[in-house]
Amino acid sequence: MSNAELNELKQKYVAAGAASPATAFADRAENAEIWDADGNRFIDFAGGIGVLNVGHRHPKVVAAVKAQLDKLMHTCQTVMPYEGYVKVAEKLSHLVPVRGHTKVMLANSGAEALENAVKIARAATGRSNVICFDGGYHGRTFYTMAMNGKVAPYQSDFGPMPGTVFRAPYPVPYHGVSEDEAIRGLKMTLKTDANPKDTAAIVLEPVLGEGGFYPASKSFLEKIREICDEHGMLMIIDEVQSGFGRTGKMFAIEHSGVEPDIMTMAKSMADGMPISAVVGTDKVMDASGPNSLGGTYTGSPTACAAALAVMEVFEEENILEKSRALGEKLAARFGEWQTKFDCIDNVRNMGAMAAFELVSNKTDRTPNPELAAALCKKAREEGLILLSCGMYGNTIRFLMPVTIEDSVLNEGLDIIESCLESLI
Repeated sequence: MSNAELNELKQKYVAAGAASPATAFADRAENAEIWDADGNRFIDFAGGIGVLNVGHRHPKVVAAVKAQLDKLMHTCQTVMPYEGYVKVAEKLSHLVPVRGHTKVMLANSGAEALENAVKIARAATGRSNVICFDGGYHGRTFYTMAMNGKVAPYQSDFGPMPGTVFRAPYPVPYHGVSEDEAIRGLKMTLKTDANPKDTAAIVLEPVLGEGGFYPASKSFLEKIREICDEHGMLMIIDEVQSGFGRTGKMFAIEHSGVEPDIMTMAKSMADGMPISAVVGTDKVMDASGPNSLGGTYTGSPTACAAALAVMEVFEEENILEKSRALGEKLAARFGEWQTKFDCIDNVRNMGAMAAFELVSNKTDRTPNPELAAALCKKAREEGLILLSCGMYGNTIRFLMPVTIEDSVLNEGLDIIESCLESLI
C-alpha cells in the first residue's frame, strides 16, 4: 500500500492520541536508513527513540530471532520457564554496576520496568513515597505518568495522578539550576513533602532523556547516593534511554562510579524487540512475595534471543568504542555550528548521547522551540528523521544507530546544516 492509502486508513481507524503526525510509513530499513511505502529513503537520526544502537535489523539479531521462532515462541515464563530468560538475567547481573549480588526480572517496556522498580522498592523498604526530578521521563502508565517531570502531553487529559510521588529540581546549570540548588531543593522536599521515613526511593535518569539530554554530574550522583544511604532509601537509576552503549559505556551511571540499588533498562536492549529489565541487589529484588512480579509476555523467548544477540554484538564489534568515536564526530560538528550559527548554543555530548540548544538569544539563553520544530520538519522533508526534546522543546537530540556509516552520518549532518541555513 502507498503512503496515501495508509494515511487514509490511519485517519479512519487509529486513535488520534496514538496516531503519528508523520505521513510517510516505514516499509523496510537497514542500519541507519529507512525506506517508506513509496520507496523514499530516509536517514534515521532517531533510532526508534534510542532503540536501535546496533542499527536496524542487525544480521546477528535477526538470525537469533529467526532461530528462536523455529523452536519456541511462548509459554509464559511463570508457567514453564525457558533458557533465554535465565541467560539474559545472568548476563545482565554481570553487566550492571548495582551494589552486591544482583537479581533480575524482565518486562516488556521501560514503563513496566519503572512500575516494577517502584513496587520492588516499596516491598523492600515498607515505605510508599517516591521522589523524582523535574524534566524526568519514566513512561505512560499511570504511576510513571505521575513520576514524569513534565505535564504536557503525558498527563494533561487523564485526570488525577496517583499520589505519593514528589518532585525535586534536576541540575541544569545552563538553565539556572546549579547542583547546589538541586540538592537544596531535594533536601527541602524531604523536609516539606516526603518524610524520609515514608520514602522508599529516589528515582532519576543519569542523563535526562525527554527532558533535554542533560547529564548529572558525578558529584551530584554521589550526593544522591549519600542521601539515600543516610535515610535508608533506595537509589533507582533509570537507564531506559541512556543505557546499552549510548553514552560510550554500557550504562551512563558507570561514568560516575556510583552504585545504585536498582536499575531499569529497555530500548536498545534488544534492537527493537520488546523487552525491559529491572536489575537490583538480591535482597531488594527478593523482597516481594511469590508470583508478585511478571506478566504474560514478560521476557518472551524471541525478545530474550534478541537481547542475548545484542550483548554478543557489543563484545564482537566494540560498540562502546564506536559510541565514543561517534560522540567525538558529533561534538566536532556541533562546535563548528555553534560558531557559525547564532541560534546554536550549549552543545554537549556524553559519548553518542549528543544534543544542542536552539535559542533566539545566546546572551539570555532564550529557548527557541519554534525553530526546533521547523528544523525537524524541514529535515524530514529533506529525507532526515530528527527529534527535538527538552522542557522548553528547543533541544535537538541525536539517537542515530552507533553503527551508522560515516558517509550516511555526514550526509545527515549536511542536511541539518543546509536546513539551518535556509531557516535563519
